[in-house]
Amino acid sequence: MKRKLYGNAVTPMCEICRLGRRSSDGKVILCIRKGIMDPSDRCRKFTYDPLRRIPYTQPELETFSEADFQIDTAE
Repeated sequence: MKRKLYGNAVTPMCEICRLGRRSSDGKVILCIRKGIMDPSDRCRKFTYDPLRRIPYTQPELETFSEADFQIDTAE
């Protein structure tokens, strides 16, 4: 089995399907086969398109001070 981009465990949904197009307001998907669909819906004609995948934003990293990296030497 060929390994797909972003893994083989892609959840089928209209938002990342090759047959669907996002509407101008971004709330619905315009499907060639089924018509107006919710982005989280799916059908049997689902074909994964990695270019439609929108990556999640990365969380911001914590800021540290120099005191966080000092070692206390108590004797």
